[in-house]
Amino acid sequence: MFRSRSKDEQAPPREPVADLTTQPRDPQAPKGRPTPKRREAQAQRRQISKAPSSRKEAAKRAREARRADLAKQRQALATGDERYLPLRDRGPVRRFARDFVDAKWHIAEYFLPIAVGILILSIVPSVQAKNISMLLWLGVIVMIVVDSFLTGRRLKKALRERFPDENLRGVTMYALMRTLQMRRMRLPKPQVARGEAPRR
Repeated sequence: MFRSRSKDEQAPPREPVADLTTQPRDPQAPKGRPTPKRREAQAQRRQISKAPSSRKEAAKRAREARRADLAKQRQALATGDERYLPLRDRGPVRRFARDFVDAKWHIAEYFLPIAVGILILSIVPSVQAKNISMLLWLGVIVMIVVDSFLTGRRLKKALRERFPDENLRGVTMYALMRTLQMRRMRLPKPQVARGEAPRR
């Protein structure tokens, strides 16, 4: 009769508190991030689940990652894929400069075969041939300087019109160095034909 009630009987029953952190997400609500591709998601899960067990394993993975990046870079240099190009070749300004150079003929790109011809002429045992070779050397150098000056001037004007708010430092020299390479040896590979306008 005078027994005290048990603690369970005295305390009112507690209602379960909902865990706000584990509430299901509204399927209509945006996630705030793009859905990864299945292959990328699987590769990411594999990397997380298989952490390197030793320094040697970590170094091996780093080498493989570098090798994969270099392979992507080589492919990008051949196809012009902006995502994997080296930093010096990335961006719309550099792409425009490459297209500007590739769309025109330049004397400098034929410097190597011309130089070989002049050297052959200079070893001919004839004073007249040697004089001609010296004049050819002088003429080729003057033509390259004039062509480079005009190309640089036109490129600067086109860049200022197309990219008025961009940093254009070093772009003209980047383009002029490209004119010194034969068209088939240029990297990234030319993406426009001769006489074609630079890409947008």
